[in-house]
Amino acid sequence: MSGTSLDGVDAVLADFATPPGRVLGHVARTFAAPLRAELLALNSSGTDELHRAALAANALAECYAQAVQALLQQTGVSAQAVRAIGAHGQTVRHRPQAFDGTGYTLQLNNPALLAERTGITTVADFRSRDVAAGGQGAPLVPAFHWDLFGQPGRTVCVLNVGGIANLSVLGADGSVLGFDCGPGNALMDHWCQQHLGRPYDDNGAWAASGQVLPALLQALQAEPFLALPPPKSTGRDLFHPQWLQQRLHAAPAANPADVQATLAELTASACAASARSYGNESKLLIVCGGGAHNGHLMRRLAALLPGWAVESSAQHGLPPLQVEAAAFAWLAQRCMNGLAGNLPRVTGAAGPRILGAIYPA
Repeated sequence: MSGTSLDGVDAVLADFATPPGRVLGHVARTFAAPLRAELLALNSSGTDELHRAALAANALAECYAQAVQALLQQTGVSAQAVRAIGAHGQTVRHRPQAFDGTGYTLQLNNPALLAERTGITTVADFRSRDVAAGGQGAPLVPAFHWDLFGQPGRTVCVLNVGGIANLSVLGADGSVLGFDCGPGNALMDHWCQQHLGRPYDDNGAWAASGQVLPALLQALQAEPFLALPPPKSTGRDLFHPQWLQQRLHAAPAANPADVQATLAELTASACAASARSYGNESKLLIVCGGGAHNGHLMRRLAALLPGWAVESSAQHGLPPLQVEAAAFAWLAQRCMNGLAGNLPRVTGAAGPRILGAIYPA
């Protein structure tokens, strides 16, 4: 899995022989600076995009292959023992239902190259069929969240905070609702890189040192997407540096630490509002993704959700940085078994579909 935060690749080896499955190993690889810069640049229109995108996809597949080899070496498992790789790719454009009514979602990847490099059957292109069926193509993790974190008779909310934040409401009756809440780490990471030269705000310490700017927060929260009902999904197509720059007029000459505090509050408030609106009977929020390691963000979520238990997914059996990679392993397993990987209430699709294209070894 490589997500919207563009921090690198998380790879897991998962065994689903006994539900809900277990993770046998985990490897994290950061992107080389030129690849990260190119992937970020390809989120916007530019020159010679087709050529650049094809080469970036090749480089990404090589990065995935290196992560797979490291994972096999770490666990002592042979490539022949692995049934399939689930390779999500890197989302660079996500516009479901836009333009012509169908829209598109585009992930850079070269699964054929990955299958060649590893000798392992590869499953990719998970989102396109859901979009073709009238869905959002995202988030695709809630069905897996139910398998992993669902508790019959109790409603549980699962919040994944990557570059974008998404919420899964796992109903006491077995129902599942999932949607994107708004920005996760993407804007905070951008602001930290711009002003501190660091890839992210470690533990949210910089945000915690600042003060929330009410006028700026109000301008950020006025974004119409935040008020839309689910199903809905978003990405860097909306929440990008220019989006932030256009709203900074509400805080001229602001202290950068105060802007960071306000961006953290935007993420926390959007996530908390979604949890209250659609999962208020839960009172349990399980947080995964990189945001679970942001102590300031976790404290703000707890403050905005009084009476709720706000807990890391590590307290529920799987570390935060392993959950999404395990979800795409789960989706690959579903595809290989001819089973649907989406849920209509999660994505808005017309009905469950088998998601993913198989590239044999």
